[in-house]
Amino acid sequence: MATPATENSLAEALKGRTLVLASTSPRRIEFFEKLGVPFLARTGDVREHYPDTLTDGREIVQYLSRLKARAAGPLAPQEIIVGADTLVWADGRPLGKPRDEQEAEATLRALSGRTHEVLTGVTLRSVTDEESFCCATRVTFLPIDPQDIRYYVSRFSPLDKAGAYAIQEWIGETHIASIEGSYHNVVGLPTAQLYQRLKKFAVRG
Repeated sequence: MATPATENSLAEALKGRTLVLASTSPRRIEFFEKLGVPFLARTGDVREHYPDTLTDGREIVQYLSRLKARAAGPLAPQEIIVGADTLVWADGRPLGKPRDEQEAEATLRALSGRTHEVLTGVTLRSVTDEESFCCATRVTFLPIDPQDIRYYVSRFSPLDKAGAYAIQEWIGETHIASIEGSYHNVVGLPTAQLYQRLKKFAVRG
């Protein structure tokens, strides 16, 4: 009989290291808890702006994830920090967090009946190494009735969400026709890709 494993392969790779999440987002903390490894969460002061020369969504989210990873303070020799940033990309431009309910409704009207991309950039950083990657998921909405848009905006909290929606909420349950790629990426963190990348980085970095 095989000996039961007392820890997963990522925990084994991280032996002697400290994993740090550069975020206090409840959703990202919940995802990190599901990785099955101990971690700390801390953030620094980050202005989420990027140079005008960056016009590709994949480059933008990786740039912002690097800002977050670097802003979380000096790293101890044993630490590996993870920074992440997610945005919705439609019609060749980013759709960020809406400033008010009117903007949230306008964003959802723009996404109604169409396909967009959810992009998450992730940066892994240690005192000796740094790497970034991007995960992309294509999401297609069914046509959304204006009444349903108003209902969602008034009953839920779209103002803190890129693209003015959360796939795990009512609007995702009732109006998303299809997803191509990682579901968890749309929620906020591509955990499968992160798990594999972290294992390799922990050995190398």
